[in-house]
Amino acid sequence: MGERLGYAPGVFDLFHVGHLNILRRARANCDRLVAGVCSDDLVVQLKGRPPVVPLSERLEIVGSVRYVDDTYVATMADKIKIWNDIGFDVIYKGDDWLGTEVWTKLEEAFAKVGVEVVYFPYTAHTSSTRLREALDLFAADAGR
Repeated sequence: MGERLGYAPGVFDLFHVGHLNILRRARANCDRLVAGVCSDDLVVQLKGRPPVVPLSERLEIVGSVRYVDDTYVATMADKIKIWNDIGFDVIYKGDDWLGTEVWTKLEEAFAKVGVEVVYFPYTAHTSSTRLREALDLFAADAGR
């Protein structure tokens, strides 16, 4: 059996322990791990706002994590096209995406090409959304 290549996609904005947990668990589940980091334009397209931390810095942070063997700049949301570029055997995501329409369809598409989809527990107490909200509150208070 050959090397098991894993792919962990994400924005990785405001890097926090939830991101680290996903990468740690993913790397424990494969031989090599590629972390997919969304481009700034893709983040705007997906979330309707730019990331706080620019792509070059997010790549440096994620690429410095010892569990990550390589990074990939995701410029498109189509994970099947990304699979065509990388050829991963397994894709990892937080279980907050489990059962969503998008990921249910992706599970079906990946099953057809032999890619396993693995969900890891979401770190509920820490998220980039919560950190962004806290920063927004801080900025609003500072502006008074």
